[in-house]
Amino acid sequence: MSETDPKSVQDLTGVVQTLLQQMQDKFQTMSDQIIGRIDEMSTRIDDLEKNIADLMTQAGVEEIEGENKVKEDQGSA
Repeated sequence: MSETDPKSVQDLTGVVQTLLQQMQDKFQTMSDQIIGRIDEMSTRIDDLEKNIADLMTQAGVEEIEGENKVKEDQGSA
């Protein structure tokens, strides 16, 4: 293949452009999937935090650590 042959250069350029486009498409798809999974995890974590807070409220446990320490100190005095 001659470097000065326009047909060969065009073919090579076309192949490289096609490969780069395919790679970009795959990376975009993977990126979208990762972002979707992160969003889903975020939603699940938010739900879990809410459920834990609800359970703590039902159990009568204070959420603020400082209040727990004050109550413990008062109970032992």
